[in-house]
Amino acid sequence: MIIVDRALQERERSGRPVRVGMIGAGAMGRAITNQIVNAVPGMRLVAISNRHPQAAIRAYTEAGIRDVATVDTVSGLEGAIAAGRAAVTDDPALLCRAGPIDALIEVTGSIDFAAGVVLDGIAHGKDIVLMNAELDGTVGPILQVYADRAGVILTACDGDQPGVQMNLYRFVKGLGLTPLLCGNIKGLQDHYRNPTTQEGYATRWGLSPQMATSFADGTKISFEQAIVANGTGMRVAQRGMLGYEVSGHVDELTGRYDVDRLRELGGIVDYVVGAKPAPGVFVFATHDDPKQRHFLNLYRLGEGPLYSFYAPYHLCHFEVPISVARAVLLRDRVLAPLGGPMVEVITTAKVDLKAGQVLDGIGFYMTYGQCENAEIVQAEQLLPMGVAEGCRLKRDIGKDQVISYQDVEVPRERLVDRLRAEQVVRFATLVAA
Repeated sequence: MIIVDRALQERERSGRPVRVGMIGAGAMGRAITNQIVNAVPGMRLVAISNRHPQAAIRAYTEAGIRDVATVDTVSGLEGAIAAGRAAVTDDPALLCRAGPIDALIEVTGSIDFAAGVVLDGIAHGKDIVLMNAELDGTVGPILQVYADRAGVILTACDGDQPGVQMNLYRFVKGLGLTPLLCGNIKGLQDHYRNPTTQEGYATRWGLSPQMATSFADGTKISFEQAIVANGTGMRVAQRGMLGYEVSGHVDELTGRYDVDRLRELGGIVDYVVGAKPAPGVFVFATHDDPKQRHFLNLYRLGEGPLYSFYAPYHLCHFEVPISVARAVLLRDRVLAPLGGPMVEVITTAKVDLKAGQVLDGIGFYMTYGQCENAEIVQAEQLLPMGVAEGCRLKRDIGKDQVISYQDVEVPRERLVDRLRAEQVVRFATLVAA
């Protein structure tokens, strides 16, 4: 927020606010709307696209904006922006093509649909902030290639755990330490949760049961840690990550990891269950200079060899506008792939499955996602979780068994599969259908 706040204040003073369009008006979309409208000087949410425009109108109304124009052409959208009116539409292409929009926030939680929107936005010169780890963890590396070619920023966001981890990672590296572990703190991990078991929690917090399920069954954290791995060059220590269950503070875990093994892997991403401070994130790092180790001990970080740094919270939608400002005003990505994927999220059976069944995707009843190193995904031709929905099983799959491309028939003519194939060619680390 430091530096960004003053840059936004200057845009407000000069009457040149950053103009933002958003795709998606679910729970997080409504929260982002409220934050930008009521708490971010120097930025305007000028348009929202949603499959049902009434949900976009609701987002504006809940934020206190009543004058909302419904538009169905680019000229209509640009006219509304020029008149200072908020605009809604069911066509995301209008936001991608409208000249007065500086950046897009993608918050649909979809993959194939979102990939098309991102490509369209890139083609029309829009900087794009993703609140969509599922998309990023499935085809983020190839989308980054498109963004780089177009000279636009494509980035994950502040507020979600991956962005908070990356901010902490950059801070720790800036101190001269070597990060060897990026970690996520969870309160619960149960692979067999489903929309029925999570309905009460979802209702309480205004979430969809599918979103709540992906939080609980390990799929969401797998995508989150995969994109951190892709943005840092780290890997996982084993399939599914180590996932220690602990009751104390994360500082107490510095002796739990084999430093030599962490170095050998080039650092790892991981998670812990039950640790404090929840729901924060942490980075463990080393320092090679004994003089600096002396001072780290003086400053109460201990004797090493691992030193613990943590953020005690992540604030989701509150921080998303910061990501937009970093992209547009500073050309700074919060988190983006360094190149090809380091870690993938693979599809695993939540229950016994039968030949002929069609997989129901993320946050439902049939599968959950686990992290695996990309070279193993390639060698075993494992099915990425981000393409699993709609695939038809060719044979029976037992509970907790991972699913491969050989086990399924993939739907035809999906954009996500074309992008995966491009990713294969570009980085030679993935297996196409």
